[in-house]
Amino acid sequence: MCIAYLAIGAHPDWPLFIAANRDEFHARPTTAAAPWPAHPDLLAGIDEMAGGTWLGVTRRGRFGLLTNYRDMAYEAQAASRGVLVADYLKEETPPQEYAARVARQGGRYNGFNLIVGDLEQTCYVGNRHGEGRAMGLEPGRYVLSNHLLNTAWPKTRRLKTRLDEYPLEELAKTLNPVFDILKDTTPAEDDALPSTGLSLERERLLSSPFIISPEYGTRCSTVVAISSDGRGFFSEITYDPQGVAVERHDWPFIVAERPALAHGS
Repeated sequence: MCIAYLAIGAHPDWPLFIAANRDEFHARPTTAAAPWPAHPDLLAGIDEMAGGTWLGVTRRGRFGLLTNYRDMAYEAQAASRGVLVADYLKEETPPQEYAARVARQGGRYNGFNLIVGDLEQTCYVGNRHGEGRAMGLEPGRYVLSNHLLNTAWPKTRRLKTRLDEYPLEELAKTLNPVFDILKDTTPAEDDALPSTGLSLERERLLSSPFIISPEYGTRCSTVVAISSDGRGFFSEITYDPQGVAVERHDWPFIVAERPALAHGS
């Protein structure tokens, strides 16, 4: 996943809202989002190369998402980062405890950012931020791409501004406007591009919230939302290398054994 927006406890009727794009090589085999056969309460796509996922939710209100941290220190033999989300969703470990465990083991992985939560608590952990520990997230609105949480890259500022303005009460009617916002191909100006060790041409390509290119680009857009009365939505649109939508999957659900819908760190 390359960019994700989260509203956590920021709206009285929608305590959880996630809108995200997954960017990946088009040749990397992927299974579209669906309930996992061995874990039918788990909704997520599957990275068929490593068996993990980048974003998922369970019918108990647990959710997790992962982005890679963009740097040049890539080790081919490092452990798969996608299992960090999959393992959390399969377990019942509280978010803070799980994130603290990941923080202790962060050196096993290439650069990553991980957010895990439920309807009571949300935590952020990564292995490229200086604190090296799990952080509880207060109710609010956050954006994450391939640097640290809330890093003000042009693409993250652009997506956050547009989704901050979006009235979440409209989610009960349709998710289509959110998917339209996610499909933003506007590139950044050259003087605003981050410097992450890539060529100027590559930085330009990666500077829009939605990426289109023959080899690498936005493979899918996903919207996750849970209402205060326990209604959940997991919706995903899959795209081809030309950025054309090829399929959509919508998975409504009811949160089971719903806890109190109040967030804290």
